[in-house]
Amino acid sequence: MPEETTSIDYVMEAASGPHFSGLRLDGLLSSPPSSNTSSPAHRFSSAPDLSSALSPDSLNQPFVIGVSGGTASGKTTVCDMIIQQLHDHRVVLVNQDSFYRGLRPEELERVSEYNFDHPDAFDTEQLLECMGKLIAGQSVQVPIYDFKKHQRCSDSFRQVNASDVIILEGILVFHDQDVRDLMNMKIFVDTDADVRLARRIRRDTVERGRDINSVLEQYAKFVKPAFDDFVLPSKKYADVIIPRGGDNHVAIDLIVQHIRTKLGQHDLCKIYPNVYVIQSTFQIRGMHTLIRDKDISKHDFVFYSDRLIRLVVEHGLGHLPFTEKQVVTPTGSVYTGVDFCKKLCGVSIVRSDHSVLILKLELFTTGIKIGKILIHRDGDNGKQLIYEKLPKDISERHVLLLDPVLATGNSANQAIELLIQKGVPESHIIFLNLISAPEGIHCVCKRFPSLKIVTSEIDVALNDEFRVIPGLGEFGDRYFGTDD
Repeated sequence: MPEETTSIDYVMEAASGPHFSGLRLDGLLSSPPSSNTSSPAHRFSSAPDLSSALSPDSLNQPFVIGVSGGTASGKTTVCDMIIQQLHDHRVVLVNQDSFYRGLRPEELERVSEYNFDHPDAFDTEQLLECMGKLIAGQSVQVPIYDFKKHQRCSDSFRQVNASDVIILEGILVFHDQDVRDLMNMKIFVDTDADVRLARRIRRDTVERGRDINSVLEQYAKFVKPAFDDFVLPSKKYADVIIPRGGDNHVAIDLIVQHIRTKLGQHDLCKIYPNVYVIQSTFQIRGMHTLIRDKDISKHDFVFYSDRLIRLVVEHGLGHLPFTEKQVVTPTGSVYTGVDFCKKLCGVSIVRSDHSVLILKLELFTTGIKIGKILIHRDGDNGKQLIYEKLPKDISERHVLLLDPVLATGNSANQAIELLIQKGVPESHIIFLNLISAPEGIHCVCKRFPSLKIVTSEIDVALNDEFRVIPGLGEFGDRYFGTDD
């Protein structure tokens, strides 16, 4: 039962019409949509001209992604993978399925004759209203649809908050022009028809309580024709086509990289996707303000430095591999969680302040092995290795390389090169810093593009003395009170 005969490789193609990067529907939502729905083009006669949509760099505009494709093509899997990779941003998922119209009594009596894959089965007006509110920075209550009763739950909703990224997923999200015009990126998930049918049978029988005969009958009568009439023609609007769905990791990685760029992250994070700056909040900015103040007391410097270091270490630990683990709680229930990476090593680039990060790492983790690398530094050119003490099995471990301040990057590169010579894969190294200079990030990332750098803030530059500006001075001296 093939749906199409051509095999499409991963491509990026221009949309057939204007491509908008955001649309604020201010004032639009204050009055209900017109009851005349015969012409979608006139659905919002009071709406601003779509050609005046805001530019990609406009502030406070979420990035809206539409994900379409045939039934059971893997759209949800693709959405989940995008969400997991965009963990530094607030991401919400809105499902078109939530906006099914509840069936009337006469329709329920002949539910087997109802076409759930036709555009008229959805309440597109409410979908547009909810999306408009989210884009305008408002929270919304998304309906919950009961697929067994074919009705919306009258007493419960799903609260969805305004976010950096909004993903709208559904088989017909490209069919309506008003919905398409809200999207910054349109992704079509292209999966073989036989694979989709097998997935549909499994889903509808297990999750929606239907028998296999009714699923096959519905597929032949409604799903397949609707795909040919509505879903497949909307493929021409896609900016990106992903064959094989969630199995196409290369395509998803490219999409995530593009989204990160459009979100306007720090310029260095655009250039180097392996650089992670912990999400800036007023609290974090406040702590940085305190530790950078030359007149702060030693006690407060230590207290707030410790808090920032803990955030950096915890963020770094979040990049380590995890395995699923089940435990029994005190109530006798089973909780499914994750187990931390067992093969872990913390390696400090030894300076006067090296013991600070090592101490925090030992406090935050259990059973971690510790290593040390001492490198002589004379201005910007000192690269002489003086001393190293590393676990014998370090090649089998993930390494957290620790240095409170990344300045020129020369000592860091020497330490990383030593770890690689000891057999540690570059991708198994996570470099943790409290603050970083752009010069140091360039130096490390150009030479070692596969390792990760985690920092709490990227400063402006290095001065002529190779000190980070604005910086925070000699960290170790201030931490231990030896700077007088």
